[in-house]
Amino acid sequence: MKLVAGLGNPGRQYAETRHNLGYMVVDRLARRHDLTGVRTRFHAGVLDGTIAGERCALMQPVTFMNRSGLAVAEAVNFFKLDPGKDLLVVVDDLALPMGRIRFRATGGPGGHNGLVDVERALGTSDYGRQRIGIDASPAPGIQSDYVLGRFTSEQRAELPHVLDEACEGVECWLTEGIDAAMTRFNKPLSQ
Repeated sequence: MKLVAGLGNPGRQYAETRHNLGYMVVDRLARRHDLTGVRTRFHAGVLDGTIAGERCALMQPVTFMNRSGLAVAEAVNFFKLDPGKDLLVVVDDLALPMGRIRFRATGGPGGHNGLVDVERALGTSDYGRQRIGIDASPAPGIQSDYVLGRFTSEQRAELPHVLDEACEGVECWLTEGIDAAMTRFNKPLSQ
């Protein structure tokens, strides 16, 4: 069993915002693999199914971003998962250019409040994460306004490709593991 947790904020006012990119990837994965029947459990909307032959659960915590660890830890504990092998957390990232994908097997939260809480709740930073670039805030000091804002028209035009590539990355992680996903999807920033 694998767990893919796409982080975001619940509620219509946050739909389609940059900070909800994790939710968008989970939605796209569910459509790509015809997964239906969302259940509410672990403080999250959860879909169970099979992707690329791997049994998995797709999760969107219904807590706010800075409390995402509650949902993730409950599911990890319930399914008796090894976070280092069985968990992938999908988030937006201000430090990466729009659409750039970066997989990591471990590391710090990089200032991302969702990852801060996941690490706190799991008691470890050893879990897979897929970071997806949303560009840096255009002005220092307004990060929260930027991540909670909607994509620009240029960014929206890129979203379908970004979401498809993010889904391909998750599928690679499911079938081949984090090392293969890092090799295939992590590109130098100069490219």
